[in-house]
Amino acid sequence: MHFSSPAEIFGVDGIIILVVVVLVLFGSTQIPKLARSLGSAQKEFKKGLDEGASDDATPPTTQVAAPVVIAVPATPPAVAAPPAQPSSANVNGDGSAGQTA
Repeated sequence: MHFSSPAEIFGVDGIIILVVVVLVLFGSTQIPKLARSLGSAQKEFKKGLDEGASDDATPPTTQVAAPVVIAVPATPPAVAAPPAQPSSANVNGDGSAGQTA
């Protein structure tokens, strides 16, 4: 079985029919807009490929953070004495502090 290339399938007659069908479907006013949008899309695609290639070519720069230095005092701070607890002798039966009469 022999397969021919796509250009040979259409031939000149097929290309003319294809152009006529496109003109009928899109109309003569829409063809320039379609061609313009296809051209701008192709340009944006190529621009994106170029930007992607330039990003791959340059190694990414890494920023190293400066080390954090924490100042530690040479002597530990003085520990405050705990608050004085009332003695059990000065506590009334109801839990309040004071003298019993």
